[in-house]
Amino acid sequence: MEVINAIGRRKAAVARIYLSEGKGQITINKRPLDNYFPAATLQYIVKQPLELLGVAGSYDIKVNLDGGGIKGQAEALRLAIARALVKINADDKSALRTNGFMTRDPRVVERKKPGRPKARKRFQFSKR
Repeated sequence: MEVINAIGRRKAAVARIYLSEGKGQITINKRPLDNYFPAATLQYIVKQPLELLGVAGSYDIKVNLDGGGIKGQAEALRLAIARALVKINADDKSALRTNGFMTRDPRVVERKKPGRPKARKRFQFSKR
C-alpha cells in the first residue's frame, strides 16, 4: 500500500496527514499523539474514525497540524483521518457519514465590525 494523504480543516486549524500501513502510531508535528494532545478527550476525538471502523492498530499516521486552538486542531485531524480512510475503502463512507465524521464544520468566528467593540456587541447607549 502506498502513502495516502488527506486534508482536514476546522475553524483556523489545518491538518495534513500521510497514512500508511503500520502499527497504529500517530505522530503530530514529530511528536506522539499523547504528547501533543495530553487531554484524553482530544485523543478520543482524533481516534473516533479509526475506532468506528476497527482499524486503530493497522495504520501509521504522520500529521502536519497548523493554526487554531487544540480543539479545532483535534477536529480537523479527525476529518482528515476519515477522508483518508474513505480513500482506502469507499464502502466505509456511509458509516463515517452517519457518525458525522465526513462533514466539514463550517462555523468560524464572525468578523469584528467597525464602530463596535466585538462582532455584534454594541457600546453602551447613553440618551443624555
